[in-house]
Amino acid sequence: MSFEIDADAATALFTLPASDGEYDPDHTAYLRAIGRRRPSVLLAFPPKCAGTFLRTAAIHAVNGQLVRVVHAQGGRDATPYLPVYIRYLVGGYPREPLVTHVHMQALPANRYFVEALDLKPAIMLRSVPDMLVSYLDMLAAEPASSNHWLNIAIPPGFAALDETAKADFLIDTIMPWYASYYATWLAYAAQAPERVLVLRYGDLKRDPAAMLQALLDHSGLGCAEEMCELAVAAAWHTRFENRFNHGEEGRGVSRFSAGQIDRIARHLTYYGALAPWREELLP
Repeated sequence: MSFEIDADAATALFTLPASDGEYDPDHTAYLRAIGRRRPSVLLAFPPKCAGTFLRTAAIHAVNGQLVRVVHAQGGRDATPYLPVYIRYLVGGYPREPLVTHVHMQALPANRYFVEALDLKPAIMLRSVPDMLVSYLDMLAAEPASSNHWLNIAIPPGFAALDETAKADFLIDTIMPWYASYYATWLAYAAQAPERVLVLRYGDLKRDPAAMLQALLDHSGLGCAEEMCELAVAAAWHTRFENRFNHGEEGRGVSRFSAGQIDRIARHLTYYGALAPWREELLP
């Protein structure tokens, strides 16, 4: 792999933003100018809502390249890594459209980054209990590793816990991340609806090709309806390799006890802005 960047790009790489992530006006102007050179797909989805499936379909549709846009995922909440985007926007690598999928909150530094490079992220709404059930299934099917958590460590004895204890652990440790994820992104989407595309899991189930087309249009990589349908069909054949689980809605309500559902709901109530979204996040 080799690529070249100019002096302006090199300067941008080594110019630090403010402590909250905000870039100075000149730096922002430069980053926005290069950000508009090459569109890309940014799926800023939470875990377990078909993000891997949809990114695979997007890659098929636009002949794209999956790129890790963080320094190292390693079990952490994602923060975009500027050198990756400089390499893509200025260095021309990869040659194909960049497609990425990151578990990322709309925290201030991430918002500044998205705006500076004029990125167009998409998020997914899904029942949180359903996602937690799918997370439990993943941990049962695969050995716990640094790839399978968000800002926490799965304890060595997790597999030996009974089902109630496993569920309690996720509700206590990972559920706060989901609540913060939706609180930050839905507030950002309300503030900048032209920048943040809000997708719904139920729509994906009903018409995945239409969702893919909406995603690519939003990203600046328009794609014909027929090509989107072919891309979805191609991705569907590899869905199990991409951790596409049951995909059923309503599993969380039947899996968790009433007390556990109440605890999940309590995390959401900490963010008053989520009240209008309660029926979608906790059906």
